[in-house]
Amino acid sequence: MKKIFLLAVLTILGVTTSSAQETTKKIKAKAATKASVAKVDGAGIVFVTETIDYGTVAYNSDGKRDFVFTNNGNKPLIITNAQGSCGCTVPTYPREPIAPGAKGVISVKYDTSRAGQPFTKTVTLTTNANPSNKVLTIKGNVLAADAPKS
Repeated sequence: MKKIFLLAVLTILGVTTSSAQETTKKIKAKAATKASVAKVDGAGIVFVTETIDYGTVAYNSDGKRDFVFTNNGNKPLIITNAQGSCGCTVPTYPREPIAPGAKGVISVKYDTSRAGQPFTKTVTLTTNANPSNKVLTIKGNVLAADAPKS
């Protein structure tokens, strides 16, 4: 009976220790991620990536992609405009201020009915961050309309 009790206690302690170690690792990972994003005075904008590669996509497929960003400043970030480099690239952006430390998304819809050649397009953001303009890039290749789908 004592062996079973002791085994149960050790098992519980082992699980507790394991969970504590996992929690510590998660906290350290979050801290490292936050530490890698430099804080700025005023509004700031830092993207996970500033270029999205669509790769090769099917004709008339879903052309929507998202750029995720964080306000790394100490003041609200305000995006006043997002302009695609042509009519085939349509961005949408948050109209409300993004609080310090908060995340946001710039969505871009590329017209995938333009087929058969590689594309590279840009979206220019106007914000209250410094610098006030930020350029995002999308690129890829749309298959021809009659290309076999895999």
